Amino acid sequence: MPPRGVKKGSKRDRQYKEIVKSEKKEGRSTKRAKEIAARTVNKEKARSGESSSKSKTSTSGRSASSRGGKQSGKGPGGRTRQQLYDDAKRLGIEGRSNMSKKELQHAVAGAG
Repeated sequence: MPPRGVKKGSKRDRQYKEIVKSEKKEGRSTKRAKEIAARTVNKEKARSGESSSKSKTSTSGRSASSRGGKQSGKGPGGRTRQQLYDDAKRLGIEGRSNMSKKELQHAVAGAG
């Protein structure tokens, strides 16, 4: 169910449903997918002035739609440990399963 104030069939309702579908496809539980979708829709509503209340963090920075799924964080492109592990596997790096994220970053950077 979309957040309060989102009318059935509206742009935000369609956005909510698409995000839930996408998150479930990524392997998240239905509950978590709905939470992420609701937070994203609420943030987009605040950014575009559709919301009566908004926080400073909701209106600053890049919007979720403009980030396009990019991860925040340090390192090469802010990649997750899983992404780094997959790169290490593709590169044939030995001992990757016992490596930390930092070690994987270093190994992938050295091999690439």
